[in-house]
Amino acid sequence: MNEEFSVQSAELKQFVVDKVEDLKAKDVVVLEVTDKSNVTDYMVVCSGTSKTHVRAIAENVVLEAKRANLHIHGVEGRDSSEWVLVDLGDVIVHVMQDKTRDFYQLEKLWSEKPA
Repeated sequence: MNEEFSVQSAELKQFVVDKVEDLKAKDVVVLEVTDKSNVTDYMVVCSGTSKTHVRAIAENVVLEAKRANLHIHGVEGRDSSEWVLVDLGDVIVHVMQDKTRDFYQLEKLWSEKPA
C-alpha cells in the first residue's frame, strides 16, 4: 500500500469517527483491516441506543460525506435500523444496536488471527 493511499484512508477514518461522535454514538471502535480485507482499509463500529439513533448516526455520516463530495458506495439496513452499514470504500461504517452488536461481535471476528 502506498503512503498517499494510507494517508487518505486515515483521513477518511477520522472524518467518519468525528461524524459518528457528533451524534453521540456509543463504544466507537476502529479496526484496521488492510491485511485482512481487499475491500476496505478500516471498519468503524459503533452503537446507537435505539433504531432511531442508529438511523440518525448513519444518516449523519451519509449527509456529511455528500457535503464533503465523498463517494458513497452503498448504504444497507436503513429500513430495520438494527444494523446500518455505510460503505465509503476505504472505510466501512457499522452502526448497530447493542443487541445486534453483541450477537455478531464484529470486533472479535475481525481482530482474530487466521487459523
